[in-house]
Amino acid sequence: MPVSDPSARPVPLPGRRAHAVDRAFLGMERRHPDVRWDAGGVAYLSGPPPSLADLRAYVGFRLGALPLLTSRVEGGARRPRWLPDPDFTVDRHVHEVVADGPAGWDAALYTALDAPFAPGTYWGVWLIHGHVPDEYAVCYRFHHACQDGSAAALTFRTMLGEGEPSARPVPKKGRLTGLPRRVGTAVGLTTMFLAGSLPVRGHSRAVAPTGERRLWRGRVPADALRRIAAAHGGSAHDVHLAALAGALSAWSARSGVPLPRVRALLPVDARRPNEEQTWGNRCFALPLELPVRLPVRRPARTAPTRGNGSLDGDSPLRRLEHVMATTRRLRGEAWRQAIQDLVRYMPDRPTEWYLRRMLSPRVTDVMATSMPIADKGSLGDSRVTGVALLPLLVPGHLFGVGLSYFGEWAETSFVADRALPHGELLPDLWERAVGELEGEVEASSAPM
Repeated sequence: MPVSDPSARPVPLPGRRAHAVDRAFLGMERRHPDVRWDAGGVAYLSGPPPSLADLRAYVGFRLGALPLLTSRVEGGARRPRWLPDPDFTVDRHVHEVVADGPAGWDAALYTALDAPFAPGTYWGVWLIHGHVPDEYAVCYRFHHACQDGSAAALTFRTMLGEGEPSARPVPKKGRLTGLPRRVGTAVGLTTMFLAGSLPVRGHSRAVAPTGERRLWRGRVPADALRRIAAAHGGSAHDVHLAALAGALSAWSARSGVPLPRVRALLPVDARRPNEEQTWGNRCFALPLELPVRLPVRRPARTAPTRGNGSLDGDSPLRRLEHVMATTRRLRGEAWRQAIQDLVRYMPDRPTEWYLRRMLSPRVTDVMATSMPIADKGSLGDSRVTGVALLPLLVPGHLFGVGLSYFGEWAETSFVADRALPHGELLPDLWERAVGELEGEVEASSAPM
């Protein structure tokens, strides 16, 4: 493993003003200090774990490519800025949790998930090992005022990743001649978002939280999602959301938790092509109703039955059609440009108001994010075998779900409070729902 002098410091950068979304999260933290505003991810590795001293030296070495991680916020609530932290030390950010043998893995993992940040820090790394000799994990968590998912994914690739990530869709460079149309689109999009921020009648109610988080993982070949998406003109994320709706329907029946209506909150990366991706937030939150309960659709007498799947309310393909009908416009360049314009120009107060509304459990029930990570990853001689996203878990939400693309796998992670009944069933139910969609695609393409 490459090491360097832990005292080596990256070249300080001039301070930069916090973005409106950063300030919104900082403001929500001040108003709700009891809420945990952190997210992150876990990398699972094969091979002997490094010592804590070696990991600290390695992280200190890699921070040369991530200098903004050595920043702290100053300037108060009105004019917060990210400035180089003269008191920054790697030791306050990198920690260790040792499992008490094979049976102690869960306890060690949950210790890393729930550990508070050191005073004055905005992120932390936890080395988790001790359950078996040749496996370990590295957990990275960050305050959401500092990073969004795209910035965190780039941090992962800088620390552990190899190969190029999947390209993220960004609008082309805007033209002044198209400004009136862009303004009109942004106004229309704002109206739609405001309508989406209204409280949901019959929204699901999660159980009283304990404050202890749990993590469950599932995975399917990434090509499976892509094949289903290609067969219906959608995206792999559409397939994921349709499978999530199917999993929630089955989970509701097994757990006894009624789900009359479920809205997912989807973060969308709104960075411009030339914007810094290692720090700060440039995301926008979009509500999307998950088709957990769809009304029964009566088939027409002449409607073909082959290739449409079942026509009842639990049809996997109907769920996919429902999701695609909502997301199709958002994938277009005009709508992405409008989202980018809103994130870039919306003032502080409307930004914070909107985020507070979107995060409210009266408006949304599930945080659902997805992120391409890397083709592969390593730490010294250890290979990364899998990753799990740790989405923001909002009090009152059922759970947060993250879909990550790593190598040949699409990996889903469910983060929920310990009190959620039968949460451990969710990954398997999601995998089964993907399998049902894949089965219907294969059946529709078979020769008659």
